[in-house]
Amino acid sequence: MTRQFFGTDGIRGTVGQAPITPDFVMRLAHAVGRVLKQSEARPTVLIGKDTRISGYMLESALESGFNSAGVDVVLLGPLPTPGVAYLTRAQRASLGVVISASHNPFADNGIKFFSAQGTKLSDDWERAVEAQIDEPPQWADSASLGKTRRLDDAAGRYIEFCKSTFANDLTLKGMKIVVDAAHGAAYHIAPKVFHELGAEVIAIGCAPDGLNINHEVGATHPQALVAAVKEHAADFGVALDGDADRLQVVDADGRLYNGDELLYLLADERLGRDEHVPGVVGTLMTNMAVEVALKARGVQFVRAKVGDRYVLEELEKHHWILGGEGSGHLLALDKHTTGDGLISALQVLQALQRSGQTLAQLLAAVQLFPQTLINVRLAPGQEWKTNERLAQETRAVEAELGDFGRVLIRASGTEPLLRVMVEARDGAQAEKCAQRIADTLST
Repeated sequence: MTRQFFGTDGIRGTVGQAPITPDFVMRLAHAVGRVLKQSEARPTVLIGKDTRISGYMLESALESGFNSAGVDVVLLGPLPTPGVAYLTRAQRASLGVVISASHNPFADNGIKFFSAQGTKLSDDWERAVEAQIDEPPQWADSASLGKTRRLDDAAGRYIEFCKSTFANDLTLKGMKIVVDAAHGAAYHIAPKVFHELGAEVIAIGCAPDGLNINHEVGATHPQALVAAVKEHAADFGVALDGDADRLQVVDADGRLYNGDELLYLLADERLGRDEHVPGVVGTLMTNMAVEVALKARGVQFVRAKVGDRYVLEELEKHHWILGGEGSGHLLALDKHTTGDGLISALQVLQALQRSGQTLAQLLAAVQLFPQTLINVRLAPGQEWKTNERLAQETRAVEAELGDFGRVLIRASGTEPLLRVMVEARDGAQAEKCAQRIADTLST
């Protein structure tokens, strides 16, 4: 059975339009509660949210849905997605729920779930919930209704957890750091984490009003961070997205580093401490320069489908700990069960402090390959998977690029487009090769 509501990261959409409506969200929580009660008599769920104005409405709907199924609720208030994952595990809760649309604008919102272990849930679990949504509700009687309470020190507990992942023998004293929380869930947390570790903190994107989340700030708009680092002559800049699970960083020169480069840095820092790093997981979109640099260090590299849940699946399959995406979702499973922008930033700062080097020096081995992406519009009924000209030209390009380039062809999930991406050490070669492949579909 295919999933009707769940996407790659929970359920997301425009508020007021199906499925992000209070009636559906209440039904969803009731269905989740019924699934939980199949294996536990009295489940408890934690609910956290970002700073969108719609979070109040959706929180109330979730609370009612869970309580009506006989499930207890603990409200965490505004808290980063990875903070909810951590507290779900620490509080021995049955489930963690996050109300957030991550890096999307404020008019969107979404619901995502974490298991009792603080990990993303399986496709099979999501299908079981969707099957229950279609069933008539089974309201708990008055004596069996769930109760709700608030965990007042949720933010403080998560701050301490983040700090615990930074080496005890290191400090951020003497560093000036710009912290951009995207007016999102970490607005009251991120500045404190760096300040309490000794840094002088310049906070931007830390004044949410319910409508400004991700607006011209944060990891999806890093130019604000670049400008602030230059303006304040800071040593370092950190940008999170609305729910603080992704990261972009800027050095003292105003140079922006993406998740691909930071993924290599996490592996390199561990290798420098003589830790065993058998392999690293990226995605289909990870820049090939990372793969080449890791293999030169004797580290295997595997590509997963795009989406941090698929990166996590590959990590678990191989029993590895490091993975991530260019967008800044980074996984270090020896530190946390899920991607965490704050913890990833602390790992990068730890590498800088231990080495005494700059980011540019630490990443000298990774010179990102130029990429060319061409979107080819497909005619109605046009079949590309069986197109022999396309297949032949793709093989020819792959042979030409050898070990220092690659081709990725994939269909858009939302439009009748075929995305042709070619990556090579030489930008002109990547452009010519991508055009050659695209031309087989348009002539």
